[in-house]
Amino acid sequence: MAPRGHHLTEVALLASASGCLAAAGAGEREGWLDDPSVVASLGPRARDLAVASAARSVLAIIPIAGGGGGGVMVKPALGPDEGRISAVEWVPLDVGGAEGEQEVALAVGTDAGWLLFYSLAGDLLHKQSIYPAKIMKLNFSERKENAWEDSGSDELSVVFPGVIARCDGADLQIMLQKSFQEVKPRMWKDKFEQEDADDESSFERMPLQIWNVSKFGSCADAAIVGLMPPPLLELQSSQRHYCAITVGEDAVVSAYRLSEDRGRSFVGAILSRGVAATFSTISSLSKILWRSEPSPTKKPRPKPQSFAKTSPLTCLKDSPRKGERLTLSPSGTLAAITDSLGRILLLDTRALVAVRLWKGYRDASCLFVEMLLNKDKASSSSTHLEYTKSDYCLCLAIHAPRKGIIEVWQMRTGPRILAIPCPKGSRILQPSTRFSSSEFTSYTPLEVYLFNGDSGQLSVLNRHIG
Repeated sequence: MAPRGHHLTEVALLASASGCLAAAGAGEREGWLDDPSVVASLGPRARDLAVASAARSVLAIIPIAGGGGGGVMVKPALGPDEGRISAVEWVPLDVGGAEGEQEVALAVGTDAGWLLFYSLAGDLLHKQSIYPAKIMKLNFSERKENAWEDSGSDELSVVFPGVIARCDGADLQIMLQKSFQEVKPRMWKDKFEQEDADDESSFERMPLQIWNVSKFGSCADAAIVGLMPPPLLELQSSQRHYCAITVGEDAVVSAYRLSEDRGRSFVGAILSRGVAATFSTISSLSKILWRSEPSPTKKPRPKPQSFAKTSPLTCLKDSPRKGERLTLSPSGTLAAITDSLGRILLLDTRALVAVRLWKGYRDASCLFVEMLLNKDKASSSSTHLEYTKSDYCLCLAIHAPRKGIIEVWQMRTGPRILAIPCPKGSRILQPSTRFSSSEFTSYTPLEVYLFNGDSGQLSVLNRHIG
């Protein structure tokens, strides 16, 4: 822990001017991380950093512990119609170890609507066409189960302009576990088989739900905030209903009820694929028997899945104000929304009402963080393992690049408790998921990291506020 009065602790100094990070643009010019075509994602426990450059079509996977050395550079095998990298996100994987060992995979989205998964070694695990539009954001969410409510499972959401897709965590785990087992045998295939393995048809389609959320206009960002009650006339329905929040140009904030078709299970997807494969085999045999013309080498893109039912709930229109970014709290009950006029709106996603507003934060980005207020005064030898969730206070970290500071505000209506100067060319990051320890006394708080692209310094915001 850094000395008192220091609000940032250095985690690693990455070799920004060499290696894999340089392949993504580091060291080429000052402020390279401000380029909107460069996307970054921090892995669980801040062990790995993924940086992708759409302009260079490069994905860099950098281990934090090694100071950026020994990383992996991946050039995804994307055709002209499959687009360029537009989003990255880390996804946890249970590998069934004796001590609850966990691995990670990296989800990569393209601006043509393709979703790919890679291992830490850079092996392609899965490839699938989701929807023919730009993937603006990938977001993995942990859903905590409890005894009195069906809180759902973990999920990966995929955000497009006016469309949002959801992959259930259980289906995602099955697909990734199977892919991890099959990736080594695929490495021994010859060149032609390997090229064929990069085609979507060599992977089983991952089941998902997809909804149209453009009733109030195209969205710039969106998120599924959690389960919500069904409509009054559908109380006995077996369907699940989710609440989605969107932000965009026509409506600053919009809310929708998403109805899930629970008949689309992993088994159903396998059966569907099996029927399609059988039909394809019969069709191929018939062409051979009748000596028909050879099929074109380029395989057509699969048709997008039909939309599930969407019900608009409410929207806020305030022209010329435009919603830009959306960030959820860990529980999904709060959302921080930035707009084109430099304001930040704090939204209660359950009641769908605004509870707070900040002004004067153009181009800002927000992340929720958990802080200890005055807890470090109790004992100088205390560690975070002695604290429980109730000891932490939920706060909002606001990175204002034009002001050159990071501010931390106590939720929901508390004061500003911290203001930290930060250099230009920096970006705040947060691990997509928190691996829980088996120790019942431990609690992993939500943390925020600051990555200085020019110096390669990665620092963590200290959770102790004295």
